[in-house]
Amino acid sequence: MYKNLRLLYITTPNKEEAQKIGRSLVEENLAACANIFDGMNSIYKWKGKVQEENECVLIVKTHYSRVKKVTRRVKEMHSYEVPAVVSLTITEDEGNQEYLEWLEECSKQPFEL
Repeated sequence: MYKNLRLLYITTPNKEEAQKIGRSLVEENLAACANIFDGMNSIYKWKGKVQEENECVLIVKTHYSRVKKVTRRVKEMHSYEVPAVVSLTITEDEGNQEYLEWLEECSKQPFEL
């Protein structure tokens, strides 16, 4: 029943950018919900060098049919050259069914873009 729901893992350089992107996605009905985790430490390789930065994680909950539009919108708004946007499937029958029903219902709202 809920196999069409997705969590999108997105990183941003700071809380303000995560809030801007998350709010826009929800207001534009591209996402049902956005959660922000500030203060993550990331270690990664970029252009041949190991980097270490503080970042913010943005978790976006949406319908699979909106993942491409969400990704495109994030890329338009994001300050990174190559923003991380990773889609994870919400497994059917795992978690709070009432919450998943709410998420499914919110994901059916029409697009505003």
